[in-house]
Amino acid sequence: MNQQDHNREEQEMQHLQHEAEHARPHKKVSVMGYLAILFAAAFLLLLLSYFMQQRANQQAISGLEATSSNAFDSINNLIAEKDRLTEQVEDLEGQVAGLQEQLEDSQSQLSIAQDAAENAQTAQDSAQNALEAMDWFWRIQRQFSRGYYTDAHNMMEEFEASGLPQYLPQEALTGREGDPSPAQQYQELKEALS
Repeated sequence: MNQQDHNREEQEMQHLQHEAEHARPHKKVSVMGYLAILFAAAFLLLLLSYFMQQRANQQAISGLEATSSNAFDSINNLIAEKDRLTEQVEDLEGQVAGLQEQLEDSQSQLSIAQDAAENAQTAQDSAQNALEAMDWFWRIQRQFSRGYYTDAHNMMEEFEASGLPQYLPQEALTGREGDPSPAQQYQELKEALS
């Protein structure tokens, strides 16, 4: 049986070899099929890339629209702020003009008050000088009335040196017409002592 088994195995091997040699190879996919698959894959990738680009563009446009809207809002806010500041400037200019007018009025009143004060000071100085001149005149007249002519003459020289005779009143102190003024009385006294 060994031989038979061996023969059988040999026949089987030959039969397998014969079938392997004469068997048709499996149908291979043609090059055109591969190209079609590649083109389809490339088309799908292009389509996918197109939709992704569209989505990115839409997001960019939305972002730009939001930025543009914010920019317009900012511009409108700046215009409103500019208008508000312009109104404030106009109000402040009006206040400045009012204050300038008040300042000019105050300066005018101050100038009038200073003139009045200077006039009052001049009048006070004149009154003080007239009072001192009258005091000298009465003392000289008293010395003359008592008969102290030398003392009266010396006092008259001092009085003249002081420059006060010009401040003696030019009108009579009695207020009656025809009465001599202190200046006239002094001239008469001066002539009497000369």
